[in-house]
Amino acid sequence: MRWDNLSAPPDEGVPDRAAPATPPLPLALPGAIARTFDTPGFAGMTFYEVQAKSIINKVPGASRVPFEWTINPYRGCSHACVYCYARNTHIYLDLDAGEDFDRKVIVKVNAGELVRRELAAPRWRGAHIAMGTNVDCYQRAEGRYQLMPQIIAALRDFANPFSILTKGTLILRDLPLLRQAAEVTRVGISYSVGFVDERLWRAVEPGTPSPRRRLDAVRALTDAGFSVGVLMAPILPGLSDGDESIDATVAAVAAAGAASVTPMALHLRPGAREWYAHWLGREFPHLVPRYRELYRSGAYAPQSYQRELTARVRIAARRHGLHRGEHGDNRRLPEAAAPPAAEQLTLL
Repeated sequence: MRWDNLSAPPDEGVPDRAAPATPPLPLALPGAIARTFDTPGFAGMTFYEVQAKSIINKVPGASRVPFEWTINPYRGCSHACVYCYARNTHIYLDLDAGEDFDRKVIVKVNAGELVRRELAAPRWRGAHIAMGTNVDCYQRAEGRYQLMPQIIAALRDFANPFSILTKGTLILRDLPLLRQAAEVTRVGISYSVGFVDERLWRAVEPGTPSPRRRLDAVRALTDAGFSVGVLMAPILPGLSDGDESIDATVAAVAAAGAASVTPMALHLRPGAREWYAHWLGREFPHLVPRYRELYRSGAYAPQSYQRELTARVRIAARRHGLHRGEHGDNRRLPEAAAPPAAEQLTLL
């Protein structure tokens, strides 16, 4: 996308108050049940309940990542992160990558049943399964649909290794199940916390728990015996890439007891690129020239910029005691290889 004409339409983001309580089904979702809920947390949202045909999905280009299989019980996400890399997946459902992605969530209501059935299939070999690769499995809808306890229980019962990347604090509800699973298989947990500035959080990730609440969850999971990695992502050019922001974020991550911190610069794939560009032009128009330069060649910022960010985060990590293995401390900043959480974020 070109970085011009970035102003959003005048009514963008304003729900249509005349819309029917149950919108028509998208053409790509025949047989879905559309539901709206009269609660403040779900205002303006529609949930399409579907009976999925499969739930454990093979990763395209799996040779580039440390896992081959994923589970995504939802499509679309109420976190409403303006930069979300998964936005373009909604266009395959005859929905748009902008407001529809935030407000129209597909719920695979039979996810738990499918996981158990597919794990029991003779062809399944017990490979690692990553969750949180497309949208957050602990987004707000999970509090109502409660799909994750069924999924984790199935993975536990089959002793199948898995990992979860999330921004959601609702994962603490499932802590007893996670501990049971960890007794019989490998369980990886990672959190995404790109910055701790609350004004920026409210502007960029309006549907998520605050960064401080996420770090409280990191502490709770760490105290429960898990080695929790933090993906410091995305780092937003001109908004959260300054030394003060980086230092404050790394200090908070270290104080939460995280086992590692992995920085990652914002990347803007199709769908996310257009939505973020409109938001940036509306909220921070003075930054448009910088973004035009940084992302002129595609979805990723230049390697030189990424290396500089990594170096500055590494310096901050050492300053706050979050570094590789000194004095028996296993908290670390990964050097060459990123942990699975980083791969999960860049996968789609």
